[in-house]
Amino acid sequence: MYILYACLLLIIQNSMIVYDFNPKSKANDWLLVDDVVMGGRSDGNFYIDENGHGVFEGEISLENNGGFSSVRHNCESIQVNGYSKIRLHVKGDGNTYQLRLKSNRNDYYSYVAYFQSDNNWGAIDIPLKAFYPVFRGRDLDMPNFNGETIEEIGILIGNKKAQAFKLVLDKIELIK
Repeated sequence: MYILYACLLLIIQNSMIVYDFNPKSKANDWLLVDDVVMGGRSDGNFYIDENGHGVFEGEISLENNGGFSSVRHNCESIQVNGYSKIRLHVKGDGNTYQLRLKSNRNDYYSYVAYFQSDNNWGAIDIPLKAFYPVFRGRDLDMPNFNGETIEEIGILIGNKKAQAFKLVLDKIELIK
């Protein structure tokens, strides 16, 4: 019993939950932002399904210079010193998505890294140092994510093509 407890304690200490989707999760913890803010016609949706998973789905349209849909969550300031990567527990659709982080929710820019989804449940690990700064789709001449705090986390799809998408989320965590 002691060995099991020690193993569980080690697992807990080596990760920190950023967001755990469950039946008590609230969809309004997440803000949906589509290209309609600039005249586009994409139509994203975010909800919590009957299993307590977060579901980000919709249609991307290129009409009126559109082409993206995103969802984001403002968190309490999370200290990420000592953590090396972020892990997504997701089931996707084969599309490429951006995971987006902000050190300060008031920053005009985000740090982004791409990940490829597939049709099976799985864990996707992204090194924190791989996140680079962007603003409105343009890379910025600034250092990559410095790993001190996270105040906002988001997911964006915008692959420069009209497409349907669906990403199901179970958990987002930091890993040492």
